Amino acid sequence: MPIVSLSTTHPRFPDPCSAETAPDGLLAVGGNLNPNTLLTAYQSGIFPWYQDGDPLLWWSPSVRCLLDPRDIHISQSLRKAMRRGGYVVTTNCAFEQVLLGCSAERDAQSPGTWITEEMRAAYADLHRCGCAHSVEMWRNGDLVGGLYGVAVGGMFCGESMFSRETNSSKIALVTLSQKLVKAQFSLIDCQLPTPHLLSLGAIPIARKAFLDRLQHQVNRDLSWPIFDD
Repeated sequence: MPIVSLSTTHPRFPDPCSAETAPDGLLAVGGNLNPNTLLTAYQSGIFPWYQDGDPLLWWSPSVRCLLDPRDIHISQSLRKAMRRGGYVVTTNCAFEQVLLGCSAERDAQSPGTWITEEMRAAYADLHRCGCAHSVEMWRNGDLVGGLYGVAVGGMFCGESMFSRETNSSKIALVTLSQKLVKAQFSLIDCQLPTPHLLSLGAIPIARKAFLDRLQHQVNRDLSWPIFDD
């Protein structure tokens, strides 16, 4: 397993296809969470994932989860919830609150897991650089759900989502997908397949196929979609 000491100006990762099979996708250990390092990782199909107290771990799983925003599946019950409305969707209005919401939900599911204080600080830095973005769901002025991720060319790399009301994170993802289509983004990287994501239209895809599709997106110069309607 490579132990990396990544330059903050010119970070270089191992070939993502060299990731180990057990545990699936573990690529490298060490380095830093500097914004340039994180962007280089996402542009290479790599993401950080580790528990509090562990060394920094970098991953490139053999199977990824990918969602074409044009193909998101909206169930009848979700469509009804969207028609009922009563909420407001915004972007980049409460990035750090979304980070905390995602962290709290993950800790409730599995205490001590991966959205550590160090990770929150790193993604807040990336947000201030204009590369990490959040989608927020509000009801009566309260934040009831949201998601965050990183824009890489024509791909949005989703990191995490949370819900404080039924369907709030799903509606955030659907609304995000609709806006990404208008902005000509082609893909949402959902990282790992889950029943929740697959039910929304995401598909599992082999790492090599994912990396090929990523390379078609990284150099596209697209603006982050603004929620203006």
